[in-house]
Amino acid sequence: MTTAEDYRRTRESLHAVAEQLLAGPQYRRSGTIRLVVAPGGFATVREPKLAVREDLLLLDDAPIGKLHGATIADLAAAAGLEPGLPDGVYSDVTGFDPHAELWIDPDQARILTRAYELGDAVLRVLVPESTPTLWPEHFDLGIDVDEVNYGVSPGDSLIPEPYAYIGPWTPRTGEFWNQSFGAAHTIAELAGAEALLAFFAEGRRLAADKAE
Repeated sequence: MTTAEDYRRTRESLHAVAEQLLAGPQYRRSGTIRLVVAPGGFATVREPKLAVREDLLLLDDAPIGKLHGATIADLAAAAGLEPGLPDGVYSDVTGFDPHAELWIDPDQARILTRAYELGDAVLRVLVPESTPTLWPEHFDLGIDVDEVNYGVSPGDSLIPEPYAYIGPWTPRTGEFWNQSFGAAHTIAELAGAEALLAFFAEGRRLAADKAE
């Protein structure tokens, strides 16, 4: 099995956990699907207080069980939760079987969570008043400012590894805009917080010019 395949399987399992074990239960109890980056993973913003930290599911900061090899259904039962999607909020769901075993490689999980941690820190510098949201639909971390989205994706069918993106609500043209939705570069290409901030800042400057 290739490292790329390890990463894909890890990303898809963590995405399913975010959607069905964190966002779904939170939506049913507290009416929001928003998640946030947390040390070693991600967490809910309201009740129930759930988090993923490396290979563990936590409830009220207490370990419920390991993710790898477990199922969403079993973990939900151990936590006393009703698993499942935040029904009716969005249609582009993971489709992950809650009775299928989760598959998480610890090294690949760290690549994903470190990308989130880097993105969270840089977005807070870019727009200090912002609180970046981890959205369960596409499993991306982002903010929007002046009708432009800035964020970090863990990867998808378009770019299979973590990447930073800028997505103006109104399309822009020019050399900087290298994707149909705006602009993107992988986290590996950007190689650090300084370069990531420079990418976001340049995109913000260019996006401010509607003619660009």
